[in-house]
Amino acid sequence: MIMNTIILGFGMPGLPEMMIVGLIVLLLFGSTKLPLLMRNLGRSTNEFKQGMKDTTDDEDSSPKSDESN
Repeated sequence: MIMNTIILGFGMPGLPEMMIVGLIVLLLFGSTKLPLLMRNLGRSTNEFKQGMKDTTDDEDSSPKSDESN
């Protein structure tokens, strides 16, 4: 695993790489659309987490089928 990282030169992105990605996103979407994009991303993440929680709650509260019949 370490050898692949050394050979390919890929690793965890640092601050300079993240700043470049942020600049590209800013240029693509513009400063007016970026807050709306992030807000919608946060809402969709919260909705996904809530859906996952509801699914696990439904599985936990569902009655067990009687296997003796």
